[in-house]
Amino acid sequence: MATTTEKPKASDATTKTTKPDVEEDDEEIIILKKAKKEERSPEELHKEMLQKYKAASDVVHKTFETLVKACVDGASIMKLCVEGDEQITQLTSATYNQKVDGNLIPKGVAFPTCISVNNVVSHFSPLESDTVSAAQTLATGDVVKIQLGAHIDGFAALQTETMIIGATATEPATGRKADVVKAAWHAAQIAIRQMTVDEKNSTITESVTKVAGQWDCKPVEGMLSCQFEKNAVDGKKRIIQAPTQEQKSSHEKCTFAENEVYGVDVLISSHTDGKSKTDEARTTVFQRISGVTYQLKLKTSRAAMSEAGKKAGHFPFNVRSLEDEKRARMGLLEAEKHGVVRPYEITYTHKDAFVAAFMYTVLVTADGPVLLTQPSIWYSDDKLKTEKSLEDADMKKLLEKTISVSDVTGTGAKRKRNTKKKSTGAKEGAVEGEAK
Repeated sequence: MATTTEKPKASDATTKTTKPDVEEDDEEIIILKKAKKEERSPEELHKEMLQKYKAASDVVHKTFETLVKACVDGASIMKLCVEGDEQITQLTSATYNQKVDGNLIPKGVAFPTCISVNNVVSHFSPLESDTVSAAQTLATGDVVKIQLGAHIDGFAALQTETMIIGATATEPATGRKADVVKAAWHAAQIAIRQMTVDEKNSTITESVTKVAGQWDCKPVEGMLSCQFEKNAVDGKKRIIQAPTQEQKSSHEKCTFAENEVYGVDVLISSHTDGKSKTDEARTTVFQRISGVTYQLKLKTSRAAMSEAGKKAGHFPFNVRSLEDEKRARMGLLEAEKHGVVRPYEITYTHKDAFVAAFMYTVLVTADGPVLLTQPSIWYSDDKLKTEKSLEDADMKKLLEKTISVSDVTGTGAKRKRNTKKKSTGAKEGAVEGEAK
C-alpha cells in the first residue's frame, strides 16, 4: 500500500524569521503546554485510557439493550445487524468531540454487529445483495448470539451475549439449548475470575473445557481470546480453547500482567466434538492486518483498502460499510490473497448442534479482574431449565467470588450479589452481579 509524505513549503523558513517577538512568545507557550501534556504521569494516562474503555462499554451496553429487545420472532437478522452498527456510530459520535492537536479523536465500530443463530458459530452479518442470507429471520426457540464492539480513540470494548428467542422465567428453554447456554455462561464466568496477575493462559483453556463438560458440552475447537491494545483487538497474548494436538504444541504460553486488557471469548457447542467448518463464500467481515505492506495492483483494491482504513483503521469492518459494495468485494479478493486483510469466516458446527457464546472485555488488576463491559442483559438462570448443574467443587468455589464492574472513573466497584431467589437455582444466575 502506497504512502505519501507531505513536502515542506519553501516559504516556511522566511515566514518564521519575520514573525514578531510576541508570536515567538506565543509559540514558546504552546510548546511548553505541549511538553506539559506529554509529561502526564502514568497514572493519569492509565485513568484516561480506562475512561475511554468505559465510554466505549457504555455504547456497547446501550446497543445491546436495543438489540436484545428487538430480537423477536420474525425479526430480520440483516436489519438487526445494520441497526446495531448505526447505533454504535450514532452513540460514539455524540461523545469525545474535543480536538486533540487539531484532530478529532477516532471512534466508532470496533467490531461489526454479527448475529449468529443455532449451529452458526460466529461472524454472520449478511449483506442486502446476498438475497438468501438477507432473507433470514429469527424464530421462537432460536439460540441467538449477538456480537459487537465500539471504540473510543482506539480503546475497544467488545461483547457477545447469547439469548433464546421466547424463553422466559415462566416458559423457560429446556433440553440441549438450555444446557449449552448454561455451560457457556458458567464457563465465561469462571474464565473471567481466573484473569488474575501471573495466571497462565493454559489455566483458562483447561477450566473452560472442564465447566462445559458439566453440561455434556464441548468448547468450539481452536477459538481464541486475545489481548486488547490501542487500535488492536488481536494482541500478542492469547488464550485458546479446545486446541488440536498441533495447536497445543504451537500455541504460545503466557501469563497475565497487571493493567492488561483482554476480550475473554467463550464459545460452547452442544455437540460431542466441538469441531466447526467455514463457509468462505459469505464472508462479510474483514480486518486490515497491522504491519503488512503490499503494493496492490488493482485500482479497486487500493480504493477499497484506503476507504476501509479511513473508516475502520485496523479494526474489523463489514463490507456494507464501504461505499461501493461490489467494487469493494472485488478489491478485497486481491487484498486477502496477498495477506493484507484477514477474513472473519462464517463458521458452523454440526447441523443438529447449538452454539452459545459469551464474551466480555476484562481488565487485569492487582486486586483481581474488573469487567470493563457490563454484565449480560438477557441471561438469568430461571430462563433455562436443565437437569444438569455445576458439580465441580473447585469451580463452584471460584464462582462464588464477586467480580468488580468498572465505574465511570475506570476503577473497580464491587457489585453485590442478588440474594433474592426468583426460583430454584437463582443463586447461580446472580453471581455475575447484575445479570437480569
